Amino acid sequence: MTVHPAHRSPNCEYASSGCRFPTTRAAPSSWRTPLINTHERPVSLWPAAHAVDARRPRSLQAKIGASDTVCARRAGYLLHGRTPTDSGEKRKAIIGTWLHAGILSAAREELGWIIEHRVEDGTIRGHIDAVQLDSETASRLPKRMRPRLPAEEATVVEDVKTKSPYQWDAVLRYGATNAEIRQVLLYADLLRTEGFANIRGQRQLARLGPVNVGRIRFRFINRDSGDDHVQEMPYSVARASAARWWVRQVRQARSPEDLPRDFDGPGLSAVCDNCPFRTACWGDIVAGRRPQSVLIRDDADREAALAEYVAVSAEMKPLKERLKFLRAQLDGSEPGAYGDNVLSWSGGNPVKTDDVDAMVGLYRRAGVEVPMVPDAAAMKAQLKAEGIPVPVRLDHEHRTAVSINVTVREKS
Repeated sequence: MTVHPAHRSPNCEYASSGCRFPTTRAAPSSWRTPLINTHERPVSLWPAAHAVDARRPRSLQAKIGASDTVCARRAGYLLHGRTPTDSGEKRKAIIGTWLHAGILSAAREELGWIIEHRVEDGTIRGHIDAVQLDSETASRLPKRMRPRLPAEEATVVEDVKTKSPYQWDAVLRYGATNAEIRQVLLYADLLRTEGFANIRGQRQLARLGPVNVGRIRFRFINRDSGDDHVQEMPYSVARASAARWWVRQVRQARSPEDLPRDFDGPGLSAVCDNCPFRTACWGDIVAGRRPQSVLIRDDADREAALAEYVAVSAEMKPLKERLKFLRAQLDGSEPGAYGDNVLSWSGGNPVKTDDVDAMVGLYRRAGVEVPMVPDAAAMKAQLKAEGIPVPVRLDHEHRTAVSINVTVREKS
């Protein structure tokens, strides 16, 4: 008997006599047809990509860089020469690096912008993604090095950031984070006070001396769709001074542990999840405990955290109720742009379920015994109808989620 192609199982061996279904859970290797006619799987390029990334100057630099100012404690670990405790998954970061390099190459070749050049002083260094010189500054360079289209007013320092689709909405709503702004302000401040570093490959630029930066710019790129979003702001002396103060605080700390954690920790922050000092900062994760539990050292900490938990819960309750009401109001509204926000809908699709009747039909047409399992739901219903307790057993390998319950203590 021959099974219609639409009903064929990927584990079937087809012959002129029909389809033979496997009678065991694991199909014999002879039934598996490889997509590629080879005995070995093609070599993955990711180990090579990780090796190349580890040899990049940015990965090897020991001196604190402007891009290391994301978190105070992480910058402290770098300054004190601590050995990273975690490697983490770097595929997304490597893809971002490749996109980054391609975008900057286009800016250099097509626009004549200055890309990937070092700035530094005695305390910090960095590589600026792109500098768009103003016409007055550009005129001091040889003609071959001048931008095709100078900046209209003042020199612009630009930083390119690649973002995942999950981060994109936050980028559009809130723009650059404080850490990202601090990083680019440090680049701009180094360029304004020191100029380009006097090193091989950029001597001509170093001769310009300090460059009067007027604006900083962020160019965000969506790694999934390729969409870009540009955010630009004037250079601020006050904010640059605050960024310099941040660096001084890190440098003056006696140990990294004296510095604050700037993010909420593993499981709550992607920055912490991918930090090379995650274990050094938060310790080994204890089974059944969350990393943030190390922040509770005594009953006083516990009392303060519990009081804040109750206060935040009280603030959130009316907001949640209001949110439910607003969601109900918007039900049925057409997708589209309304003021500063864009409304769209997702979901509402039929749920896919296994078609048991169709599977039974395939088995029977193939002459294979249909597996029979007890109908637990029907058996429980029958026992309850007869007034008989349903027997249960404890599965110690699986645990229910732990819920927190807080009540007001009675005062004596």
